[in-house]
Amino acid sequence: MMKKLLYVFVIGGLFTFASCDSPAEERMEEREERVEELEDEAEERTEKMEDMEEEMDTTAVIE
Repeated sequence: MMKKLLYVFVIGGLFTFASCDSPAEERMEEREERVEELEDEAEERTEKMEDMEEEMDTTAVIE
């Protein structure tokens, strides 16, 4: 009985350990998240600049 219980804990520990990300994987995920954030910021700035361009009326009014 004791061996079975110990075996269950060992197997459970291995599954828990196997599911953990390595530090290198965590750093890579963080970099990917930062890149995505920068891309989102760039898209927002581009949209703002396009909106500002549309708002600026450079056409002359001829009466």
